[in-house]
Amino acid sequence: MDYLGFRLRNNLFVAPMAGVTDRPFRQLCKRLGAGLAVSEMVTSNSLLYGSAKTLRRADHRGEVEPIVVQIAGADPEMMAQAARYNVERGAQIIDINMGCPAKKVCNVYAGSALMQDEALAARILEAVVRAVPDTPVTLKMRTGWNRANKNAPRLARIAESCGIRALAIHGRTRADQYMGEAEYDTIALVKTLVSIPVIANGDINTPEKARAVLDYTGADGVMIGRAAQGRPWLFREIEHYLATGEHLPPPSPAEIRALLLEHLEDLYAFYGETTGVKVARKHISWYTKGLVGSAAFRQRMNRLETVAEQREAIDEFFGELASRGIEPLETTDEVCA
Repeated sequence: MDYLGFRLRNNLFVAPMAGVTDRPFRQLCKRLGAGLAVSEMVTSNSLLYGSAKTLRRADHRGEVEPIVVQIAGADPEMMAQAARYNVERGAQIIDINMGCPAKKVCNVYAGSALMQDEALAARILEAVVRAVPDTPVTLKMRTGWNRANKNAPRLARIAESCGIRALAIHGRTRADQYMGEAEYDTIALVKTLVSIPVIANGDINTPEKARAVLDYTGADGVMIGRAAQGRPWLFREIEHYLATGEHLPPPSPAEIRALLLEHLEDLYAFYGETTGVKVARKHISWYTKGLVGSAAFRQRMNRLETVAEQREAIDEFFGELASRGIEPLETTDEVCA
C-alpha cells in the first residue's frame, strides 16, 4: 500500500493506545503483519518533554519505518511546537489525537473533546500542518461528541482543507467511550466526502470483520487496537485472509509462549527490570486469556516481583499445557475471570 509517500506492507494499522503501543509492541506487531503502527500519545506540554515517560515514548531506535508519533493537546502553538519537536527526533508522520475519550484528556479539552469546538480544532490542524510543512500530518477522531452530534463528516472536510493528509475514524462517539458496538455508516459517509485516505477503526477483531468493514465503508485500511492486545498475530491472520480468503491456523501454545517471551525480553530491556516487570503483567494476562488454567495463573503472576520469577512462571504454565496436549485456544469458564 502506498501511504503518504511510504510503501507499506499492507493496509493494516496498529491503533495508538496509551500504555500499550510502546516501541516493543509496535515492533512486534509490524513483524507479525501490521503495515503501520502509531505511537502512544505524546503530550504537547513542553514542560514534560524531559520526563522519562515522554522520552521513552519518543524512542524509535531500530523501528521499522514509517515512524508515526501521535500528539495531543488543546493549544495550537503548543501543538505546533510538539510537532516540530518530534519531527526533529525522527517522526516521519505526525498524528493529531482528536479521538481519545479518557476524562483526564477531555477535561483539558484535548482528545475527542476538541470535536466540540470545530473552530479550535481547525486552528490546531492549521498550526501543526504549518509547523512541519515537509512532514505528513494525519488526524484520528471519533464519529462525534455524542450520538446527537456526529460531526465527523464536517470535521473531515475541515481537516482536508487544513492540509491533513489522512484520517482514522473510530466508529463510536466520545460519549460512547468503548461501550456498545462501533458503527460504520459515518465512516462510509466520510469516505465519500474527502479525497484523502480514510482508515476505519473500532471492533475489528477477526479477519472476517476486517473484510466486512473494508467492503462496507470503502475505507483505505483498517486500524486495530484492543483486539491485538495479547494477539499480535492477528495482523498476519487478517493479512492472509484478505489476500487468499483462507484462514491461517491459530498459534500453538508453544508459539504463544515464544512470542510472549520475546515480547517480555524487549519490555525488560526497554523499561528496565522494575518498570518492565510491572508493564509485563498486563501483556502476560492478555496473551494467556482463554487458555486453560489462565485465571489462576494471572492471579499468581500479579504477585511476582522479578524478571526471573515471571520467566519461570511462564515456563511452568506453558509446560503444563504442552504436557496435557491442550489445543491452542481450548477454553474454560475461566475466560471471564
